[in-house]
Amino acid sequence: MYEKSGLPPYSAAAPELPPGRRRVMRRRPRGLKLLAFACLVFIAYAQWRQFTQLPPSSHANAKITVNGLSVKKLQEDLATCSKLRQKPQNPIGAGRDRNARYIDGHAPTLIKNATTWVGEPTEGTPPEDARKGKGYQWISADVFLEHGLVKRVESAIAASELPKDTTVFDAKGRPLTAGIIDMHSHAGVDSLPELRGNEDTNEMSDDITPYVRSIDGIQPDDHQVQIIKSGGVTTSLILPGSGNNMGGEAFVIKMATGKPDGRNETSAADMLADPDRNWRYIKMACGENPKRVYGKAGEHGPTSRLGESWRFRHAFEAASKLVREQDDWCDAAAARGVENMKDYLPSELRWESLGALLRGQVHLNTHCYTIPDLEAFVDHSNEFKFKIRAFHHAHQTYLVPEILKRAYGEDPPAAALFADNMWYKAEAYVGSEYAGKILYDNGLTPIYVSDNPVINAQHVLFEAAKAYKYGLPYHAALASVTTAPAERLGLGQRLGKIKPGFDADVVVWDSDPLSVGATPVQVWIDGTAQYEHPVELDKPAAELITPDESLAEMAEEPVVLEDVIFKGIMNLPASVNRNDPPPEHGWTLVVSKGKWACFGSCRIEAALAASSNVPVIRLRNGYLTESLTAFGSTLGLNEIDAEKDTDNGADVDVFSRGEDGLVLDGKKLRVAHKYGVTKAISAPKFTSGGTHHGTSVGFLTGAETPLEEGAVFASDVAVHYTLGLSAKRGERTPSISAAVGAFRHKLLEAARSLNETHKDQYSESAFLQGVVNGSMPLVITVHSADMIANVLKIKAEVEKATKKMIRMAIIGGAESWLLAKELAAAKVGVVLAPFQSYASTWDQRRALPGAPLTNGTAIDILLDAGVVTAIGLEEDWLVRDLGLLAGVAYKNGGGRLSENDALDLVSGNVYRMLGLKQPKVLDGHFVIHEGSPLEIGSRVKGVSDGRGVVSVFEKL
Repeated sequence: MYEKSGLPPYSAAAPELPPGRRRVMRRRPRGLKLLAFACLVFIAYAQWRQFTQLPPSSHANAKITVNGLSVKKLQEDLATCSKLRQKPQNPIGAGRDRNARYIDGHAPTLIKNATTWVGEPTEGTPPEDARKGKGYQWISADVFLEHGLVKRVESAIAASELPKDTTVFDAKGRPLTAGIIDMHSHAGVDSLPELRGNEDTNEMSDDITPYVRSIDGIQPDDHQVQIIKSGGVTTSLILPGSGNNMGGEAFVIKMATGKPDGRNETSAADMLADPDRNWRYIKMACGENPKRVYGKAGEHGPTSRLGESWRFRHAFEAASKLVREQDDWCDAAAARGVENMKDYLPSELRWESLGALLRGQVHLNTHCYTIPDLEAFVDHSNEFKFKIRAFHHAHQTYLVPEILKRAYGEDPPAAALFADNMWYKAEAYVGSEYAGKILYDNGLTPIYVSDNPVINAQHVLFEAAKAYKYGLPYHAALASVTTAPAERLGLGQRLGKIKPGFDADVVVWDSDPLSVGATPVQVWIDGTAQYEHPVELDKPAAELITPDESLAEMAEEPVVLEDVIFKGIMNLPASVNRNDPPPEHGWTLVVSKGKWACFGSCRIEAALAASSNVPVIRLRNGYLTESLTAFGSTLGLNEIDAEKDTDNGADVDVFSRGEDGLVLDGKKLRVAHKYGVTKAISAPKFTSGGTHHGTSVGFLTGAETPLEEGAVFASDVAVHYTLGLSAKRGERTPSISAAVGAFRHKLLEAARSLNETHKDQYSESAFLQGVVNGSMPLVITVHSADMIANVLKIKAEVEKATKKMIRMAIIGGAESWLLAKELAAAKVGVVLAPFQSYASTWDQRRALPGAPLTNGTAIDILLDAGVVTAIGLEEDWLVRDLGLLAGVAYKNGGGRLSENDALDLVSGNVYRMLGLKQPKVLDGHFVIHEGSPLEIGSRVKGVSDGRGVVSVFEKL
């Protein structure tokens, strides 16, 4: 029976009841159960009524509300409400007794006899005058550092007034400034040398990742920290990359880590510039990068700027909804009491940082180049009511300053820029070196940044120096890497100035910080000297720049003339033999019908020319120089680096001639000509910029077509191969060893066929025959000292087989200094590209960064060994800077070079190592400068490339 009913027996031994009792016993349990259930319901109801009528403190369980929520959690949520509505304030500087980063036991420091840039105008200077630079000045002062702060800035501070353990540093009258602030860096998250395991710049799981944080990827032991600091950079904003529309949170760090730098530990948290974290920071990006990275039609987006704007607005809408829900909850909790809330404070970690941005608690920095990018983002800021601290990269801001002024809030965004790095993609093609000046003239704030490792942040100050060269006022150029970024970071009362109460981040320089080659003598972070025995360069006493307002007089487009007179030439190249010193007002150069008519006193010719209304260019300190030559770039073979249609392409497995891909009259070449670089020698690239494969072509940058007379001055200059890290990317060379083996095989095969006649004179084998018989130079792109050693061994092997010397040069050469003697003995020249390597790749890891870390750089050691050395271009945008890079070698070379020797690094030495005849000044290839081309304040006034005209850059 029990089995049929489906119910289990109570017990296998249960006794069977009499039949009469069975029916009764089966009915009674049903009635009793119903009664018992009703009683239980009544009791529970009565207890609940009694419970809810008692105060919370009388509850049987006081930690849980009637809605089943934790009272403690609700109270924490209510406390969070006040934090949500609290807007951070810029942390104070003055009034502090000690820096929160100060570590006990560090002795105070007195820096005596410094020429100090305070970073602000004298008290009482009207704002309109201050913006013009009035009230700013260098002052003679002693600076006292204690407890991580600047405590005193006064004249002649007496040692008797200071603690007995004070360390004294004699600045010897040299310039002293606040530490440099780099407001756009990826140091630590984009660690160098580049390795896949160290790369944490972008979180690529989604294009909207405001929730990730750069601090979670910062590597304190990244060697860049020490390299960057050696350039006087004490503070950096470490941003996530620009691959995403919303990249994540950023953090401001100081470039000191571990006990050698005066810290207690090696950690990212210890590097935070503001340990109290008063402000938060976030990085966003628009334009090419995110749509390139994420755009895949039919799968995911955005694929266009249209889609990007939607993604931005959707994310801001979601964050706005969260903010509204939080505000509603906070209002209700305050009115009713948390014990009566039915749920906890709404939260969603994905949108927390965006919500904080909308509440004004986060400083936003956004990467936007173009007019539509800028305008769309300004629209977003006005729609969702958030503020933009700075537009980064921002190449086109100078075209639309009024758009920036429409951004939400009364304080328009700053523009964080490079001085002249452009052309690397379409949105960077429309740019101007004068952007900073134009923005400043329109009441906006330019800030110069590195985007490290895009530009080596060790030299971010050089960007500000070039901005001064391009017309930004001197005081604004210094502010662009000190006070301006400090203010945009919300740390303007602590960083960027030499005033009591500011952090003791201080740099003493060996020359004016905006001069070519300026190098720190010592760096202090939080009052602690960062170098025990810094290398100090042998330089004359520092001379401060006298601000030249005429630099702001832009002459962007040249006037092309056949007849022109230049007066006031004080300095000449070695090829113009003049034993007599210049007359009081300098020599005169008369150009008539594109040719030299007279040089010297030229009284008669000048008078005749004047009667014919020939323009006269009067110089104060004129320099006549050879025109410059760009070697190693993609000039003439590329117009926009990232655009395939504007590029010759890569020759991984094909050998080709540069002349066959030559395209002239582009923006890059016009700029090169404008800055006195009238000649270029370019080879097809192997995989990307900075690699080479094929024969190079020598051409004039000012020519309009390759058919123009003299446009190509050397059809096949040299044979180029690449044996760097990219050498193993070819299908037939899967390894470095395979690439070296293939290179050896080609040369030995050419040696074996030395006496054969090639049917195709343009074939690779024909050109290699020219290499092994010594009639054609061989140029190898390589950085590693080990690979350079292999190249030298192969050279010796082939020369032994042919009994002829191979004329060879190395381009790249970051580690070439390790083999300087061997290179000199083998008569192999070196074209340094980059000129100042910062170990960006594995095969450059032994590069020398220079003072104060090392005694010299590669160029110093190569020159001392007698190696013919030149400065090349690993990237085309550097074409404006060739003369200035030669200036760095001159200024920091300890007297190794004369001015003409330095200019040979970017002209004559290239031809010398390649065995080419160099077009000279007397052949009509010359440049006229106002001031030395090796100095930051120089300007090109006239350019001639032998085609019968002179391009004059002067308002006539």
